[in-house]
Amino acid sequence: MSNASQKPSVDHLKLIDRELLDLVSRRQKIVAEMMEQPEQEFGLQEAILAAEALVDGEVAALSEAAQKAILRHIVSACYQAAQPQRVAFLGPVDSYSHLAGLAYFGEGMELTPVSSIGAVFDSVERGDCQYGIVPIENSTDGRIVDTLGKLANGEVNITGELLLAIHHNLLSHSARDKITQVHSKPQALSQCRGWLASHLPGVELVETASTAAAAEAASTTPGIAAVASLAAGRRYGLDVVQASIEDNRNNVTRFAVLGSDRPGPSGDDKTTLLFEVEHRPGALADVMGIFRDCELNLTWIESFPQPGRPNEYFFIVEFPGHQADPGVSKMLATLGLQTQRVAVLGSYPVGRRV
Repeated sequence: MSNASQKPSVDHLKLIDRELLDLVSRRQKIVAEMMEQPEQEFGLQEAILAAEALVDGEVAALSEAAQKAILRHIVSACYQAAQPQRVAFLGPVDSYSHLAGLAYFGEGMELTPVSSIGAVFDSVERGDCQYGIVPIENSTDGRIVDTLGKLANGEVNITGELLLAIHHNLLSHSARDKITQVHSKPQALSQCRGWLASHLPGVELVETASTAAAAEAASTTPGIAAVASLAAGRRYGLDVVQASIEDNRNNVTRFAVLGSDRPGPSGDDKTTLLFEVEHRPGALADVMGIFRDCELNLTWIESFPQPGRPNEYFFIVEFPGHQADPGVSKMLATLGLQTQRVAVLGSYPVGRRV
């Protein structure tokens, strides 16, 4: 700059910040107008992905991660201002379900913590929340029984999914050699059992309702460490004794997004399906032949006992494709004739990993 009056100053920053706010306000008005047009399909997740696709690491001074975070928040805030909605998640704040909700919906959406997976379903069923987010499968511990049991009731749909990389961290105010107890929820302790056995042998493992509750306990009592997220550690002012102590370095939890809407085909979809077969020899094999004949590759198969009906099961399967696709529609028609019950739990875009 050529003279002192043009040197960078706080006033310059204020002008730029005002311009940014004005641009966001203009964007929000356009979003609101688009959402009033019935022919416009304007889903939050699609809008977030479209915005993130604009990121160019070669252009901006900010990192790609920072650019995406900024855009995700702006998109989410505009969407929420135009059509306020609430999302239920398994709390408390800074639990992995909360982090999954932030990654999927952005920080602009109102995220509401509830006490259990069942309560997430109930909130969506009653209409208290328009969406919910629940864990459905972990790459280390497998299926989430509570989620599958509630999905079998068929009151809400799966409208989307997210794959969240799970990194467990040992958090405490105490040094490692002063730790006498490690607190966390059972699944987190299970996913770190090898590391804990090798590095903290003999230390008492204490199960808690959530990883965030474990972090809170560690923040108040010397000698207690928590296995929890870095976000929980920051909230409670804990030190990172050791980062990423999960035994499986590819530890991922898949989250299902719950809602009442039914997304149309996106071109890269999957379908989650529940069915029941007769209790007779060969019944399941006959059904598997239907998927084979329709050239549908099953990517996930789970059996689940029928409550109050010993030795009888329902099955949940997933496969690529949307229920509106001709091949999937043909399979569903045939399956309906050879089973006691068929329910599409959701057809939705394949989730991204974050």
